Amino acid sequence: MSERTSTESAFAPRETRDTRERIQEIALELFTEQGYEATSLREIAEALGVTKAALYYHFKTKEDIVAGMVVDRISSLDAIIMELRAHETVTPEMRREAIVHYAKGAYEGRAITRFMERNPTAMKHHPVIMQMREKVLELSGLLVSHDDTLTVRLKRGLALFAIHAVGFMLPGPEIDEDERYETSLKVALELIEANEG
Repeated sequence: MSERTSTESAFAPRETRDTRERIQEIALELFTEQGYEATSLREIAEALGVTKAALYYHFKTKEDIVAGMVVDRISSLDAIIMELRAHETVTPEMRREAIVHYAKGAYEGRAITRFMERNPTAMKHHPVIMQMREKVLELSGLLVSHDDTLTVRLKRGLALFAIHAVGFMLPGPEIDEDERYETSLKVALELIEANEG
């Protein structure tokens, strides 16, 4: 069971949470397959076999659906950032642990990542997507030190990019999702542990 979104009550019945999750799942599939702009609330409702009014009870707009999908990812990023900020100095072990947690979150949220990659124009100015980008940039800044050389700063900064780049750098159905994840994590860890050499 995924964590509830900030718009859900802690006391919401399980059926309500299940319905919201199902709406988000179907909407994500449609947004990815036919495009965010090209998908209407009516089409989402039809795919779910419910009325538009029933869908509207849970989500007023497509933007609300996207926000609900991304909020858990932002919470995960916040947790990593808070952990790093809690220490005066970020050690190599802490950087490594941050990358492992980040990669795990990216892997679990890979369907959302694919959706964003296929709808870059529509998502460019979405408030929640912009907030997530800001969090990624903040995390990237915490993974480097001002004492690092430019070479080391760039290598460490590319660690997060390696996790996201694997989808388009290693495309194709012949590559298993787990293998992609393990490869991206391996490269990201090599970059985050970079030195001048």
